[in-house]
Amino acid sequence: MSGAGVGRSALGGPDRAADARMPRWLPRAVVLVLALVACFQLGSWAFHQLIGLLVNILIAFFLALAIEPAVARMAARGMRRGLATFLVFLGVFVASLGFVVLLGSVLAGQIVDLVEGFPSYLDSLIDSINDTFHTDLSRLEIQDSLLRSDWLQKYVQNSATGVLDVSATVLGGLFKLLTIGLFSFYFAADGPRLRRALCSVLPPAKQAEVLRAWEIAVTKTGGYLYSRGLMALISGIAHYILFAVLGVPYAPALAVWVGLVSQFIPTIGTYLAGALPMLIAFTVNPWYALYVLGFVVVYQQFENYVLQPKLTSKTVDIHPAVAFGSVIAGTALLGAVGALIAIPAVATMQAFLGAYVRRYAVTGEDDAPGGSATAPRRRRVRIPGLR
Repeated sequence: MSGAGVGRSALGGPDRAADARMPRWLPRAVVLVLALVACFQLGSWAFHQLIGLLVNILIAFFLALAIEPAVARMAARGMRRGLATFLVFLGVFVASLGFVVLLGSVLAGQIVDLVEGFPSYLDSLIDSINDTFHTDLSRLEIQDSLLRSDWLQKYVQNSATGVLDVSATVLGGLFKLLTIGLFSFYFAADGPRLRRALCSVLPPAKQAEVLRAWEIAVTKTGGYLYSRGLMALISGIAHYILFAVLGVPYAPALAVWVGLVSQFIPTIGTYLAGALPMLIAFTVNPWYALYVLGFVVVYQQFENYVLQPKLTSKTVDIHPAVAFGSVIAGTALLGAVGALIAIPAVATMQAFLGAYVRRYAVTGEDDAPGGSATAPRRRRVRIPGLR
């Protein structure tokens, strides 16, 4: 019995060893999993390192789409596409430079006037405080206590150490503008070549879809800029009338500032646009600053609830609620850049999907309250499982 047991154990030994042996596919699977994890980590690291460049390329692409109609119109008249793109960029650059120079001169003059008149403003404020609260404050005493305060000394030290950070930020912003300008120029000048290169790796059916999406993007982006330009014009005219009535100096320049900044700088553009006119109106009369603030707030509500929905629905063909939600989503994803390109991007996707989504009449629509009896009857669609 013991011999037979020993024989069975000896015969069963190789079977148990074979069962305990590692499968041949397991090392390859482990290596494959480790390679996939390493590739994912490398791709994630590269994406986070290049996120700034990718955002700049995205902005440049939408700028190229915006100027595509003007470039294509000039190229259709026989002008070389590169020269047409250069002329469009030159016109935009000259207009922007002229606006900045004009605004800078206005702002510099008003700052000088404000600094020169600041002691009188401070004296009148101190006199009103003394009369109201029966105090005996003096401007010279306040200035001496302020100059000798530890808070001011720490602020000056921090400002001196932060000059290099400000310089680095300015240089970084200039480099980003140069990068966006170069990419947008190449996208606009080589637009047909870029489309051909993209379509050359796709089958004919997909080529038609890509070209259709490209045309829709150009149309929607141009419509968005057109609506923004029209709203900037209306806003500038309305604020110019207010500034002229109040007698605020440099009313035309301030009107242009309010129109452009409030429309083309998302999220905080309205506040930046209204701050400068309020500051200049304060130099004329402090109450005028409150008048300007009230008008800016009222006009912003009129623009958000009356003007913008009508213009957006006609030029971009997007619902106001969808536009508002897309701006919030774009801001959450890409900040100010996302807020700027959110509406044309959503309008493009909506138009592209709308060309392929088949719509049907709602069952029972003719019997709904308020329905017109003379309206043409639509084919009813019976949904299985519903009665």
